Amino acid sequence: MNEFSGSEPSDGYAYFGLEVREARLHAKLTQKGLADETHYQPPYISKVENGLLLGSAQFAAACDRVFNTSGFFARMRERINRREHPSWFEPYVKWEAQADTILDYSANLVTGILQTEDYAYAIYRHAHPTSSEQWVRRKVDARMRRHEALERANPPLLWVILDESCLRRQIGGIAVMRAQLGHLLSKSESPQIIIQILPFSSGAAPATESFILLRFTEDPPLLYEESWSGGHVIDSSAQVAQAAATYDRLRADAMSPDESRALIKKVMLEEYSR
Repeated sequence: MNEFSGSEPSDGYAYFGLEVREARLHAKLTQKGLADETHYQPPYISKVENGLLLGSAQFAAACDRVFNTSGFFARMRERINRREHPSWFEPYVKWEAQADTILDYSANLVTGILQTEDYAYAIYRHAHPTSSEQWVRRKVDARMRRHEALERANPPLLWVILDESCLRRQIGGIAVMRAQLGHLLSKSESPQIIIQILPFSSGAAPATESFILLRFTEDPPLLYEESWSGGHVIDSSAQVAQAAATYDRLRADAMSPDESRALIKKVMLEEYSR
């Protein structure tokens, strides 16, 4: 096996699947045999090998264990995963996966790390109407893999403040929004996830654009900002401090977690129960 590099095929899903298949055949395992060894189902193995799905981080680690490949599949999968994001977003994805605390303010849409698959699909499909279905599905798949940051052994504290418009702006239709708000309620039950709503009644918001603060045990905090042309990670201590102060004001203006859950339920009932 060769380390994955820029000279390898541009279709990372297919390349990853091919390497899994070759390793499986070399080990004289059937797809069911690999499924048993990795604790995944045969249809999952088939989708990975056929390039329809990029295996999860856990699957890649399981392949390294089964095939004794010393992290080959984990490293390849990480590089492919980054390539599925826009180049300007790759640095953020790297740091997000390492953060101890994520402070997120979303001014218009539910933040990506808490989006359902259908909600994310509706956003990508509407924003890129001429793109192929395969391209859209892969972008959605890449966004869904960001959930892995919340599923690691020591998950970060995720503190999210959503403007009330995130609940009321209908993305993808009533059923999609009902499921998305239900997902927020479910996630808010986790001790590692705090969700607050900034209500319309709070007046002018301290911030009009979305931003994210990442905090680490040993490294200095980082600020991520995004505009229509892309996003960037900022390490300026002055800008990070200013963003942190703004986030504190947003927290003060927002509803409490319990009040926020009550509002989410209210919006679900009033606007998305039809």
